[in-house]
Amino acid sequence: MIHNIKKLIVPFVFFLSIQIGYAQLGFSHEIGVIAGPVTFQSDFGVRSDLETNVGNSGIGLGLVHYVNFAYRADCNCYTTDKYFNDHFKLRSEISWNKTALSHFGDWVDSNKVSDDSERLRGHTGEAQNWDIGMQLEFFPLSIRAFAAGINKFAPFASFGAHYVSYRPETYTDYVSADPLNPNDVGNPDDPNNFYSLWDAGSVNDMSGSTWSLVSSIGTRYKLTVLSDFMIDLRFQYYFTDWADGLNHQLESNKSNDWLVWLNFGYIYYLD
Repeated sequence: MIHNIKKLIVPFVFFLSIQIGYAQLGFSHEIGVIAGPVTFQSDFGVRSDLETNVGNSGIGLGLVHYVNFAYRADCNCYTTDKYFNDHFKLRSEISWNKTALSHFGDWVDSNKVSDDSERLRGHTGEAQNWDIGMQLEFFPLSIRAFAAGINKFAPFASFGAHYVSYRPETYTDYVSADPLNPNDVGNPDDPNNFYSLWDAGSVNDMSGSTWSLVSSIGTRYKLTVLSDFMIDLRFQYYFTDWADGLNHQLESNKSNDWLVWLNFGYIYYLD
């Protein structure tokens, strides 16, 4: 955990400096917490397979901060009536997600009895990621009207970038034995214990860092004058294929790792 946090210090300072800059301009602020289920789309399992998507699911947690351009904290007044101020917010976030990974689908079906099927069934993993980044949120309806309670809902769409520190784990219960020596259970770290058609080095649980693109759609619901309930559905694409600890080069490997995260959040207005 300390290892991942250290990697986020530099980008955190960078994003914090941007937030302080906006604070000095007098814009108001909001803070919140988010949590929800994650489905991690990786090289584990079968592409576009429901069992894979449901099985390789986990949890995500995060803290969020918003710069609200529609209201000025220094004068307790609305800003100049410009389209940008009334329809955009800047969202900063630090978050964590963790997903247990297994192989699902036809290749590990119970009727498959090959050594490779056993290798896949025995191969499991874990994807764990720390994020820090920003998104620009667009609200098609008036932010001022929502703040005043005229509208109870405030739908939005967002796009941004996150810096990611990833730390995967890989495991296998399959151990290749010497057929001439039944008492030799083999070496659990032997690459032969993983799928035979993967190139050497396809499994690697080294930690690292990368950037990712983040987009989401969602809505806020006004709870009180100073608080909102939020729900959003996030798509996040990593600029690496190693976030899950597996990067095989078969034809079925079409893209880098990515995830879908359904967030539920509580937002509180500071000013």
